[in-house]
Amino acid sequence: MSGRVAMVHGSGGKATGELIDQIFASEFQDQTLDEMEDSALVAGCGRLALTTDSFVVTPVKFRGGDIGRLAVCGTVNDLLMRGAVPKYLTCGWILEEGTEIDLVREMAHSMAETAREAGIRIVAGDTKVIDGSIAEKSAGDAAGRYAGGILINTAGVGFVPEGVSISARNAQTGDAILVSGTMGDHHAAILSERMSIRTDIESDNAPLTEIVSALVQSGLHIHTLRDITRGGLATVLKELAETSGRTFEIEQEKIPVTAKVQDFCSLLGLDPLYMGNEGKLVCILPAEEAEEALRLIRSCRYGAGAVKVGEVTGDEPGILVMKTEIGGKRLLDVLQGEGLPRIC
Repeated sequence: MSGRVAMVHGSGGKATGELIDQIFASEFQDQTLDEMEDSALVAGCGRLALTTDSFVVTPVKFRGGDIGRLAVCGTVNDLLMRGAVPKYLTCGWILEEGTEIDLVREMAHSMAETAREAGIRIVAGDTKVIDGSIAEKSAGDAAGRYAGGILINTAGVGFVPEGVSISARNAQTGDAILVSGTMGDHHAAILSERMSIRTDIESDNAPLTEIVSALVQSGLHIHTLRDITRGGLATVLKELAETSGRTFEIEQEKIPVTAKVQDFCSLLGLDPLYMGNEGKLVCILPAEEAEEALRLIRSCRYGAGAVKVGEVTGDEPGILVMKTEIGGKRLLDVLQGEGLPRIC
């Protein structure tokens, strides 16, 4: 297949079949998916983790990733944050008329590759074609590049091992707060693409399967895991403080930010605390286990920059405090306003 997506590709007829067979079925080869039934029959277990997500990122290709990789990473990481082992993924592709067929094939290939890396099977899917209104709006960025009209909806299923209980409610006074790496990389990569700012900042979009598997299998008492996405670290920690009914305290000088992202933030007046990532997590566990947890995370792919950034200091519910570099204290809240839309 070549050319561009046309409305006939969403008709349910021959053209739809060709699109599915030559791109999606070809890339997402799986014995269950290959049955092409109306629903997938898969093996289960006692406790299932289930999540759903939609991906509307603009542009669909960016430094370090694309919407296909992002769709897998975002879904898999949501399952992992409850300690689940990711097993099954469904994907619904909404294609705008006029989108290049080769771009669809490229995104499908990226999705398939990332699913294999993450250890999750793509077992069901759907394809729809809509008119090209969004594609027309996105076609004229500052560099004249065609952004592509691809939206993806996913559902993910994972199995939760016996005895694993990881929840936003489990943070305890005295716990350590760890992050797996630098803040703001994905946000900065997307924004620089949109603004045609020349930079080599790359998105951190990544499946965190290896990190979470190492933590869960270690026997450490992991209380809380949360991936750091829209809203950034400050929003995530504020929400966790509220859910757990605790006080969280972090140190500004310990928040990891690359020099490139820091320079980018200085140029545009951005705060890395409120910039999203797509391949980083927060881990909260007893303070005496923090060093071992950091060792494990750093030994994994995508975890080399893990550090301790703070601790759970008290039982006053919903308070997030940051010790500033000049010795003061600043109360942090969730992100106010829209932030950067269509980041994932």
